[in-house]
Amino acid sequence: MSSKIESRLAELGVTLPDAAAPAANYVPFVQVGDLVFVSGQVSMDENGLVKGKLGDDMDVEAGAAAAKLCGIMLLAQAKAACGGDLDRLKRVVKLTGFVNSTGDFGDQPKVVNGCSDFLVEALGDAGRHSRSAVSAGALPFGVAVEIEAIFQIS
Repeated sequence: MSSKIESRLAELGVTLPDAAAPAANYVPFVQVGDLVFVSGQVSMDENGLVKGKLGDDMDVEAGAAAAKLCGIMLLAQAKAACGGDLDRLKRVVKLTGFVNSTGDFGDQPKVVNGCSDFLVEALGDAGRHSRSAVSAGALPFGVAVEIEAIFQIS
């Protein structure tokens, strides 16, 4: 039986992928009490990594779409942390978004909104969160966006 959250995702045309395995010496998430700290998830889709540099070869709209992909990957990790029952997710506590951007690009918040807006659309008030959106001169593998999250679960 599908969870309420996954039913909502289906209404939005989103199917969660399997949670990505770590690419280096770290774990994908750590649970401390009722908080789950999810490692940074990079912009990727069914075709692979979404690469680009905001202010150079990628515009804000494409960057926001890449950030939404990070949000989908974050929810996939949250589902894994919840033992497959995404309805255990109580709320998104905090996002930290890193945007691969040029030194003169200043719209990192607009880019990370792609993830924030998606989480609110998918989760309602439980998706509202605190957030940081910062510039990075480079990100792993040349990806456009990387976002980490803290979730509260039951």
